[in-house]
Amino acid sequence: MSDLGVFGQYNKLAVQLIKKASKEDIVECAWLLALNVVYYKEKFGDVSIDAAFPQNGSSSFSQEQLKMMESGMKVLVGQLKSVAAERTELAI
Repeated sequence: MSDLGVFGQYNKLAVQLIKKASKEDIVECAWLLALNVVYYKEKFGDVSIDAAFPQNGSSSFSQEQLKMMESGMKVLVGQLKSVAAERTELAI
């Protein structure tokens, strides 16, 4: 079961990776993530964040929403690590 603690850990790692990343790394990461969204949209239709996270004034999240947030952070961290690894390989 997912919880905010796991999301928080991924968020903390993402922040650390972003602080170490160059502007070009962030741009590349954003570009690759955008390609993933477009691929999903073309394959399955529009992606609506409002449907998954309606603005109901609540600051609490359902287990399904927490799981999505955790999965999203995993993707972000993975993409940031991939971009950083690619930069490291090019520098060698």
